[in-house]
Amino acid sequence: MLRLQSALGIFALLLIAFALAENRRAVSLRQAAVGLLVTFATAIVLLKLPVVAHAFGAINDAVGAISAASRAGSAFVFGYVGGGTLPFDVKVPGADFILAFQALPIVLVMSVLTTLLFYWRVLPPVVRGMAWLLERTLGVGGAVGLSTAANIFLGMVEAPLFVRPYLAQMTRSELFLVMTGGMAGIAGTVLVLYATLLAPLIPDAAAHFVIASVLGAPAAILVSLIMVPETSDKRTGGTLEDPEMEVSGTMDAIVKGTTAGLELLLNIVAMLLVLVALVYLVNAMLGLLPNIGGAAISLQRLLGLVMAPVCWLMGLPWDQAVTAGSLMGTKTVLNELIAYVDFAKLPPGALDPRSRLIMLYAMCGFANFASLGIMIGGLGVMAPERREEINTLGLKSIVSGTLTTCLMGAVVGVLA
Repeated sequence: MLRLQSALGIFALLLIAFALAENRRAVSLRQAAVGLLVTFATAIVLLKLPVVAHAFGAINDAVGAISAASRAGSAFVFGYVGGGTLPFDVKVPGADFILAFQALPIVLVMSVLTTLLFYWRVLPPVVRGMAWLLERTLGVGGAVGLSTAANIFLGMVEAPLFVRPYLAQMTRSELFLVMTGGMAGIAGTVLVLYATLLAPLIPDAAAHFVIASVLGAPAAILVSLIMVPETSDKRTGGTLEDPEMEVSGTMDAIVKGTTAGLELLLNIVAMLLVLVALVYLVNAMLGLLPNIGGAAISLQRLLGLVMAPVCWLMGLPWDQAVTAGSLMGTKTVLNELIAYVDFAKLPPGALDPRSRLIMLYAMCGFANFASLGIMIGGLGVMAPERREEINTLGLKSIVSGTLTTCLMGAVVGVLA
């Protein structure tokens, strides 16, 4: 019954995208059908084929090795607060875990690894292979296909660097597709962090995050082409070159990867501190209102009620939909990291294993207001002549990114 609910949810989410379309008459039903078919086929291959599942199982081992290496570095630098041997007995289980010193340093290591893999020309061929598949199956231009494929590994600002020379000449639909791809995925630098947070709750969490990143490419194209359909015969293609990294050698790649990772790490720490403080203040003000249902009004409760129907559409039982809705609301208003931290802190019976898996996919994207500022700033610098159009598409890209990740959650709900 829940699988049927997820199946109905897929069409309901696509209908929402269609209702928000700029030009409904221009929406290609054939292209949408192909996009849905490709998304489903990708999910089946990645989730159900034993050989592929076994290959993704190796990813968990790799993530474990990266996590252990990061813990070794943080323990050496920060001592027991970074995961080293405690000089005292822990009286409260989990009290020895310090997010800033034990989990977040993984971002530094992943930033260096990503920089090295691009400098050594390991990832670019993989990205180009994905772009070729997207271009052949979904009919998108080579430039947007490359940018969407790069989003599997990179963030919303880094991925468009692959097609920076083409941003100015993209059609409105193609530009929106680039923005949706950024909002519907996460960067490899934070993937391991999120996998580490959810590893105790979801078996093979790291593999599922990688699958979500791959699945997000065709799903983003599907939703994007419905909301802002292509009305021009023009497609932005051409011979695309890899972005210049300005790295002179392996050691230089390590240094620059560390510097970039440190900037990202400090930004994450600062945003977490500020956003959690702001939520506390908002809840304190809402707490002045009379209680409803025997409990104080909070931002999480309000967001839970708003997003609960969406979570139900993805295939969650209604008694779990409000809890899941609060996570989706937190992810949209604040960011996905805070949502995943809240997810990891849920009581054991709050969500069943199937619902946890669906929510992992549903929250696996940068679609939030903080990310919107980062995207508009980054794309505006890369294509200053399109800044006004980027601004007008901004809020719409949050909606399309959220619909994309929810669509992935519903697809997983059908197959789970």
